[in-house]
Amino acid sequence: MQANEFDGNAAFAGGGFMPSQATQTAPDRPSYSSKNSDARCLTPVTVKQLKDLSKVGESGISIDGVDVNNIVLVGVISKIDNAVSDCTFRVDDGTGWVECTKWIHEHVDSVEVDVISVGMYVRVYGQFKSIQSRRSIHTFSIRPITDFNEIAHHFLECIYVHLYNTKLRPRMTNATDGMTAQPQVANSNSGNHIMGFSHQTNSTNQFSNQYNTDEEQIRGISSMVLQYLRRPACLASEMGVSSDIVARELNVSVDKVRKTLDFLASEGLVYTTTDDHYKFTDA
Repeated sequence: MQANEFDGNAAFAGGGFMPSQATQTAPDRPSYSSKNSDARCLTPVTVKQLKDLSKVGESGISIDGVDVNNIVLVGVISKIDNAVSDCTFRVDDGTGWVECTKWIHEHVDSVEVDVISVGMYVRVYGQFKSIQSRRSIHTFSIRPITDFNEIAHHFLECIYVHLYNTKLRPRMTNATDGMTAQPQVANSNSGNHIMGFSHQTNSTNQFSNQYNTDEEQIRGISSMVLQYLRRPACLASEMGVSSDIVARELNVSVDKVRKTLDFLASEGLVYTTTDDHYKFTDA
């Protein structure tokens, strides 16, 4: 990664990029740097904060003391090198540039890389890794941007998440005793997500008194489970998401989530991959 190759201030009307932002999720324990499955959630990033990392491993990175695995980056393609088994391209977001690698395993991978070109704005989903001292984004998915509001939206997400992790989350954690302050994901028109906030107790099941039978509970929870599995991080994961993670993120019992996933699988809306992991059918 080097200095940026285009004028970020001109392209993004003044920029407003934070020097270091952080992940979209809050861990369920006070230890911010602990490695847990929250790191699987999607994190909006800029190249600047990736450049500022002092240490990058093969298992993930840490930003603002929070473990990060899957990331999303928005920028313009400045260089493309196609090979038989992979496509390496450079993405510049105005704060710097970073190399991304998309491996060609299936026909759908070829389709993704065939539509991109130099000068095109894209949204990249992947993992930031360092292999043999070479830092790059291992790309799961790359999508051309047609609505340029997504560019501003992405940087607002980066700022939003950074402020939550550095300002709000520590205060919420200190102020709550036996409670977990978790950011809640809401839909946005750009194909990504911005968080809201709510307090959820670890012992309270928000669905326990809303439905009379297990069948009603399953149908009531189904829409939330589907919405969670349609998040970009879940769609980008080859293995899908385990039922335990879905249960914790939605604050629903594991048993009810598994029954719900079995119901959704029977309806053809989700499918199993391995080790009790599930993916949305249209992913």
